[in-house]
Amino acid sequence: MTKIKETTSIQNWRLKGLGLLRIVFGFIWLFDAQFKWRPYFINHFLEYITDAQTGQPAVISKWLGTWIHIIQINPHLFGYIVAISETAIGLGLIFGFLSNLTFAGGTLLSLLIWSTAEGFGGPYVQGSTDIGTAIIYVFTFVALFLTKAGLYYGLDRRISGLLGRWKFLASGKADSISDQ
Repeated sequence: MTKIKETTSIQNWRLKGLGLLRIVFGFIWLFDAQFKWRPYFINHFLEYITDAQTGQPAVISKWLGTWIHIIQINPHLFGYIVAISETAIGLGLIFGFLSNLTFAGGTLLSLLIWSTAEGFGGPYVQGSTDIGTAIIYVFTFVALFLTKAGLYYGLDRRISGLLGRWKFLASGKADSISDQ
């Protein structure tokens, strides 16, 4: 009986640690989002993509060229979309609100940033030192999703039952988790 109690206690501690990790990650996203609301980012959004195209192999350059063509339609709109998205992701992470939606949105936005503004982390030439940071965010969001991190110190544990057919947007119910 004591062994089971110790195991449950350790598991709860680790799960709550995931909730804290999610919250800290949210503050990082919110801190980053405040840069996106600045006029320089909004007014120079297209340059982030065109700069990433420099020195890339033909395939990646073509991919980035496609995005440049799309963004040229209204670069300010795309800049605001990124600012709003990063803000929503940060708040969703901090409050553990609609976590599955937040994790999916964060994964998609991170992949988009990595494959455009970060140019897949390239160009990969002599002296390259990393593959870009946004790809690591993808794995962080997947880990948060797989561990249902929105349940720990988050609103998902309280709202899941109220969402009806939209409950898949949240981490689920907290049936087997002891109160915080």
